[in-house]
Amino acid sequence: MSSIFYNLGKKAGPKVRKAKWIWQSITGSEADTIKIENEVGRDLACEIRNQVELDKYPNTKQILNETGLHLTKCVANRFRTFSFETIKGTEPNAFALPGGFIFITTPLVELCGEDRDELAFILGHEMAHVIRGHAMKRIISDSAINIASRAVPIRGQLSSWLRKVGIQFLENAYSQELETEADKLGVRLSDAAGYNPNASMQLLQRLAKNNLSESQSELGSYFSSHPPFEVRIRNISKMLSK
Repeated sequence: MSSIFYNLGKKAGPKVRKAKWIWQSITGSEADTIKIENEVGRDLACEIRNQVELDKYPNTKQILNETGLHLTKCVANRFRTFSFETIKGTEPNAFALPGGFIFITTPLVELCGEDRDELAFILGHEMAHVIRGHAMKRIISDSAINIASRAVPIRGQLSSWLRKVGIQFLENAYSQELETEADKLGVRLSDAAGYNPNASMQLLQRLAKNNLSESQSELGSYFSSHPPFEVRIRNISKMLSK
């Protein structure tokens, strides 16, 4: 899938270049900032759809959309919108684009056994990366954009950055601190939406056992790049106990 992300960064550049970045702290409101995030994410999502095969199996699509809708209703910021799509792939994976475009591979849906409680945790985790601004902050921190330019539209800078680091944009893990933050908010969202929050630990415990008895490669990079299962389970357990 890495070649897909390379081409994504290369081809999405001209579209992203058209977006004007409005900084909340300088000239734009929160609604303005989220609107621009959505524009960037929409263009990137279009490139993904052009390069991958979407899984259009009706049952999977229905489960994903219904679960995602319940989670979205529990997001406090009403300016935030989300969409959920399944793509065919060879390993479990999921990622979030700025603006709330969430993609999850068929193997990851299958790992959850189409269990809505477990899927709610996965989707909630990816939504958290959008809500907390992790996806967009990654672009800003990695693109070496001069602070002085933040008050004006960024034109060729994001385009150049995407061409160079398109692979890392989607494949690289966030820091363990941010992944832990996404876990916690993901569990809170799933709980608020009426899903069983303990399903998060159920999923992680099952994967931890599989990781010991099988090869790490079967779980793919999505889980190997996150904090260890034991750490994630312990953190979630502490949160739920409170």
